[in-house]
Amino acid sequence: MALRIGIVGLPNVGKSTTFNALTKAQNAEAANYPFCTIEPNKAIVPVPDERLEKLAEIVNPKQIIHSTVEFVDIAGLVKGASQGEGLGNQFLGNIRETEAIVHIVRCFDDENVVHVNGQCDPAGDIEVITTELILADLQSLDKKISRLERQAKADKSLAPVMSAASALKTHFEAGEPASSFSQKENDAYEELDRELRFLTGKTVIYVANVDEDGLAEDNAYVEAVRAIAAKEDAEVVKLCAKFEEEMAGLSDEERVEFLETMNVSEDGLHKVIHKGYHALGLMSYFTAGPKEVRAWTIHKGWTAPKAAGVIHNDFERGFIRAEVISYDDYIQYKGETGAKAAGRMRLEGKEYVMQDGDVVLFRFSV
Repeated sequence: MALRIGIVGLPNVGKSTTFNALTKAQNAEAANYPFCTIEPNKAIVPVPDERLEKLAEIVNPKQIIHSTVEFVDIAGLVKGASQGEGLGNQFLGNIRETEAIVHIVRCFDDENVVHVNGQCDPAGDIEVITTELILADLQSLDKKISRLERQAKADKSLAPVMSAASALKTHFEAGEPASSFSQKENDAYEELDRELRFLTGKTVIYVANVDEDGLAEDNAYVEAVRAIAAKEDAEVVKLCAKFEEEMAGLSDEERVEFLETMNVSEDGLHKVIHKGYHALGLMSYFTAGPKEVRAWTIHKGWTAPKAAGVIHNDFERGFIRAEVISYDDYIQYKGETGAKAAGRMRLEGKEYVMQDGDVVLFRFSV
């Protein structure tokens, strides 16, 4: 399973620059004027995980395959987007299928960089984007309710879904996102969300885009973002998009040196992906052999058969057992043979709950 992340924000807050930096693709035009992104930009990037390289040093495979993240960058949203203002609302459909949303918030002053609302105001900027996402969800829900009203006349089983839809509409009209809806754990809501993929029900990661001074110490703008995120139980990443983009063309060694000069331990890509994995409850397990060393993304709490199904449905359907070595043991004992000799390989059955970093060989029969 590949993680998909949508990128939203007001025009000219550093969205395209951040996209370029995160993806190293340099394929999103960045310019000092609103709406320079008029088509959704997409890029698939590998998930940074140094454990793969450590495993490969032992196994010496033909290739290393990372898990991946797809980033989708759409045109900047503005107040009134749901009524046709600006361009961003045209592309909201492109991020409905994502699992998380990265909300870029400008957290620096610069008279040479135009702000669409005239001044830097993170709290106000966040409110504008949240409101437009709520209104976009409300529009989708209104269309669904119209269909349900017709269908429910002939199908009484739709009554719970109709009731949930009506309650959710009231919730949206009060300016509240789907994430705070009191009935979101109910089957009826989940049915609606499977079809409509509510934007405001997605996990949000706020990215505070700062200047060089803001990297060293939080400014008042970053503090405002952190305060809002704390109320929403959301993750926050602080980065300087300009510096991140400058690093895009550097080698790994040069990137490390650049980060050290900025007194930063981790680049933006690592931060966003790690926060995304944490917020969504994701983790990785590994398969290792002469053909390839590979990372597989799963949800925490998944059992071995379900995790095996990420490789192929037949693995889950015909699951027999899993031969498991922890990552630390695999490294300590220099691979499968050493781990077996040390008694560190375990045979696990259908009830085994996978752990982050497990190195696994699945046995199955179909």
